[in-house]
Amino acid sequence: MASRAEKLHDQDEPHPDPQALTSNPDESQNSSTGVDYEPHPESSLKITQERQHIIDSISRLYSGSCSEDDMRVYAKEAIYDDPWSYCDSRYKIAGQWYGIPAAFASSKTISTEVVSNEPKLLVFKMQREYTPRIVHFTKSVNSLVSLTLDDQEKVKYHKEMWNHNDYSHQGLGKVMKTLNGDQLTRVTKPPDWM
Repeated sequence: MASRAEKLHDQDEPHPDPQALTSNPDESQNSSTGVDYEPHPESSLKITQERQHIIDSISRLYSGSCSEDDMRVYAKEAIYDDPWSYCDSRYKIAGQWYGIPAAFASSKTISTEVVSNEPKLLVFKMQREYTPRIVHFTKSVNSLVSLTLDDQEKVKYHKEMWNHNDYSHQGLGKVMKTLNGDQLTRVTKPPDWM
């Protein structure tokens, strides 16, 4: 019998088509895989104020805000999925965000571009700059963020892709991602209300 998290995963995991959503008409701007994850804000789709609040809150979380208001964009039962972590509750997701100030001297969102705005799905390109605490060099990262939304416009599934491949949720990679998602809360200790 499938667990609550497995059902949520199976029902709500977004599977965006990176080439269709991000390919630049100027092919020299695309990677060898045909994707362009660099945001072009001037090309962003128009969205409601409520959806812009979701993107703004998530951008602040990536920057280390850890605020209650920003965390409330997530449903209590939500999934966060990126190349390093897999979290199957809002509490575990908070563990990731609470870890950013400890791991990075600086983390900031440079720009975003909404590339898909559907009734239950919001997809945007995001450019971030990270400066680790240990070695002070700044690295820019472009990614594609897909958010599955519930009827109350809360995020049920947050997927961040760094390359053109969709994720396999099997094998050692899945074990490592889940272990990170499950254990980080012991270090970062987010509030119990999450």
